[in-house]
Amino acid sequence: MIKKLIEIVGQDNFTDQLEELVPYSYDASMNVHRPDAAVWPETAEQILAIVKFANEYKIPVIPRGAGTSLSGGVVPIRGGVIIDLSKMNRILEVSIENRYARVEAGVVCDDLNRELAKHGFVFPPDPASSTVSTIGGNVATNAGGIKGAKYGTTRDYVLGLQVVLPTGELMRTGSYTMKCVSGYDLAKLFVGAEGTLGVITEVTLKINPLPRHAMTAVATYARLEDAGKAIFQTMTSGVIPSVMEIMDKVTLQSIRENTDIALPDAEAMILTEADGFTWEEVEAQMEVVLGILKNNHPIEVKTARDEKDRLNLWKARKSAYATLARVSNSFVLDDVTVPISRIPELLVGIQGISQKYGIVVATFGHAGDGNLHPQILYDEYDPDQVERTEKVEEEIFKLAISLKGTLSGEHGIGLSKAGYMTLEHDPVEMDLMRRVKKALDPNNIMNPGKRALDD
Repeated sequence: MIKKLIEIVGQDNFTDQLEELVPYSYDASMNVHRPDAAVWPETAEQILAIVKFANEYKIPVIPRGAGTSLSGGVVPIRGGVIIDLSKMNRILEVSIENRYARVEAGVVCDDLNRELAKHGFVFPPDPASSTVSTIGGNVATNAGGIKGAKYGTTRDYVLGLQVVLPTGELMRTGSYTMKCVSGYDLAKLFVGAEGTLGVITEVTLKINPLPRHAMTAVATYARLEDAGKAIFQTMTSGVIPSVMEIMDKVTLQSIRENTDIALPDAEAMILTEADGFTWEEVEAQMEVVLGILKNNHPIEVKTARDEKDRLNLWKARKSAYATLARVSNSFVLDDVTVPISRIPELLVGIQGISQKYGIVVATFGHAGDGNLHPQILYDEYDPDQVERTEKVEEEIFKLAISLKGTLSGEHGIGLSKAGYMTLEHDPVEMDLMRRVKKALDPNNIMNPGKRALDD
């Protein structure tokens, strides 16, 4: 294996050294397992040769972007070879007149947007890890982010893909057009598949004009129910804010105690934003949103249109994840999603589960599309806390499903949620997903052990 991989990618693009494999043994979740080797291919042809060889000898292959997965999606649970796509980072084409960009899978999300901004355009999905996350990883997890309520997720922007299939074939699928119903939509099959069906090497993305103006508002509430009503009423008002975020009391308390950000003692905080081509458009939208926020008994409401003031309002939301990670080095960050009208029930239910098991759960996330992130804080070296944390997570998943929700809105299933797939998917659906996996990957080499597809 070593000889063949070096032959394909060169000595400098191969490693089986322990100190270089350890970083590939984990992602941003609590899952850990070391690979047998890692390679840094520079072309799709090299990946094709690697996968052909791996398929012949039934060696697990794990495509990897920046490793920011929060569900163990790139952890090589059965060993094998990590294919690190970071060297395939070229922006191949930007066609403003046709509204698409064609990039290699290793292009970093923010790097693409810096290039697009020169032309007044943007790739709207913006996961929290956009400074490092790659487009290939965004596609593999169907990444969303804070602007999902208005602009959707990565799936909404994928026009076409180049993919190396597990059997060692190179496929182009999709088109360069805004519309295409020619054959099955195979490109979308690979979106959100977490590298279980093939290695994405190139992506063609739809791009949007960059909004010229934005206005931000923050509102705090003494009752979760009032915050929930404000969100629901806003999202059914005819105005769709570009941002509608929420943070619960535990999150706010953590930020207040561990930063210099002054926050009121509140049950919930909503951060919202309107954007548009003109100030008149933005102000008209924000007027509607502010009216709703103020009609639901807030403690206070603040607004900002100047960039510096807007960033100040964003400080609390942007510090949530890092502040909570500082409070507890051991944590599980989930992303259950429910219909928007059920957000208050989800928030109250999570608080009840936290109190039941004596485990701290801080909840924040994208209220505008019902996608919340319960961050469960615990001590991984305390067996009792580990056991209670597992029960907390299971009950949160069951709660979300009971509210007509889903296990994951944007982080994926990976290893962390594989055991809960049957809560959401019936036996017929699970069987069909496994048959699709088997048809494309008969030797189960592509990111095996994930999503309960090969059990």
